[in-house]
Amino acid sequence: MRQEKKSGIGRRQFFRTIGGGSAVAAATLISPLSTSEAQAYDPGAEETKARYRETDHVKAFYRTNGYETLQK
Repeated sequence: MRQEKKSGIGRRQFFRTIGGGSAVAAATLISPLSTSEAQAYDPGAEETKARYRETDHVKAFYRTNGYETLQK
C-alpha cells in the first residue's frame, strides 16, 4: 500500500479553518456592540395596566375544564 502525499488542505482542515474564522468574526462583530451603554425602555402607564378580567365566560371555561379546585 502506497501513501500518497496530498497537496493543499483536506476537507476536515478546511471546515476547521472556516469554523475558527467564523468564531473570530462573530466575536469581532459582537464586541463593539456590547461596549455601548444599555438604554432603558419605559413602557408607560398604558402598556403596564392590568388587562385580565375574570368575566363570566372565563369562569365558565375554568369550571368546565376542572379548574375549580384551583380557586383563590
